[in-house]
Amino acid sequence: MPSPKACDLLIVGGEGDLALRKLYPALYSLWLSSCLPEDFRIFAVSRRQTPQTEFLAAVRTWFDTSRSAQQYDEQAWQDFTSRLTFHSLDATSGEALARLREESLTDDGRHLVVYLATPPTIFGPVCEAIKLAGLVRPNTRIVVEKPLGEDRESFLEINGQLTAIFEERQVYRIDHYLGKETVQNLLALRFANMFLEPLWNSKYIDNVQITVAESIGVTGRWEFYNGAGAMRDMLQNHLLQLLCLIAMEPPAHLEPTSVRNEKLKVLSCLRPLQEGALRDNVVVGQYVAGTADGKPVPGYCEEEGSEAHSQTETFIAIKAHIDNWRWANVPFYLRTGKRLQTRYSEIVVEFKPVPHSIFPSQRAMDAPNRLIIRLQPDETISLELMNKVAGLDVKIPLRTAALDLSFPEENEPGSTPDAYQRLLLDVIRENPTLFVRSDEVEEAWKWVDQIKALLDDAGKAPEKYTAGSWGPTSAVALIARDDRSWREFS
Repeated sequence: MPSPKACDLLIVGGEGDLALRKLYPALYSLWLSSCLPEDFRIFAVSRRQTPQTEFLAAVRTWFDTSRSAQQYDEQAWQDFTSRLTFHSLDATSGEALARLREESLTDDGRHLVVYLATPPTIFGPVCEAIKLAGLVRPNTRIVVEKPLGEDRESFLEINGQLTAIFEERQVYRIDHYLGKETVQNLLALRFANMFLEPLWNSKYIDNVQITVAESIGVTGRWEFYNGAGAMRDMLQNHLLQLLCLIAMEPPAHLEPTSVRNEKLKVLSCLRPLQEGALRDNVVVGQYVAGTADGKPVPGYCEEEGSEAHSQTETFIAIKAHIDNWRWANVPFYLRTGKRLQTRYSEIVVEFKPVPHSIFPSQRAMDAPNRLIIRLQPDETISLELMNKVAGLDVKIPLRTAALDLSFPEENEPGSTPDAYQRLLLDVIRENPTLFVRSDEVEEAWKWVDQIKALLDDAGKAPEKYTAGSWGPTSAVALIARDDRSWREFS
């Protein structure tokens, strides 16, 4: 999919945290790699009255802290920033956007990508202003960030505001986890290799674990996070999207409709929780004061701007099931939380033990084969196998050995693209494969909403856990009841 020869990118919220931390560094790397269209321009808009020089200084400051800083080249940076202009205006005003259109965004066949790096509460007014300004064209795309609602009902309201103005094909709902190289490699691993397919089912797989652990708290984002919690902020999108890629059937083609249809089927097969099943299937927690990196840190209700008696969960663990032929009775253990011991994201596919072991040491070790897909802090894929320990021991001692399936180390800094590079390039190329369709989001909300309703009806308060730990002890019990254990970061 070649990029269009002429394309404009309009970033609403262009002076915000997301744009500065993620979007501009990713766009610079794409520019340096000659991946952007020849005549590419970036228009950052914000209500702040910021001079162009001050804006570019802020972009450079944040760029220097990003992974793209390894690729810095003075001439390339000058070329890139010459295409980046800041405009102080109210993006909810059709008149203001119309003036920008007349000055710079003329309809001369150029493609237009509008990135809403803003809270969803203003998606509707901004889209209406874009329409009034005459910027809704057949080649216009709009990118929106999570959270897309607080439940299914609010999502449908937000989505209705988008689709009242844009066609579904023009709306790109971004989930940056889907842009990670290891997630891309997961598709290749599953669907480009024959040896895994016969094993990828309930006959050979014992369980699947998906962990997204964060070591940071909610400093500076307390008000937002308190309205979302771990369930809405992480489970409903990131974790369920990763589950879909692990559990989906092979699509007929590697094209958007086929891939997203298979993901939707997985979400529609998620087993709803029944009343009385909370204890064995769901754990929610909230961190209290502890330590991080050897320093004391406050509890969730002691963070700046917090409320003393908030019942918002900062941790959730769920035992889920997918009710179809491939995955019947295979538990999917999902967990995510803040202020955990370390930051990492990982998918572990654990295979069943051999039906009969002839090696006494293997019975003692009880080490199953595992496929481990790590998304952060480093992106790796490894397959844990049993291997003989070298030596003359007649008992043939075994040990676990990892077969590394990761990308080789590259000599050139920044040669492996980050998630936002991939996703921004896909939007420019009009490739929605890695973006979430509206019916996927709705189905995910339906499953999460019924869990939230059960928790609310039961009046289940979050269990306290110490910052810097691995979460509530009940999360250990959740998986231990099945004679299994979480694979911890190593």
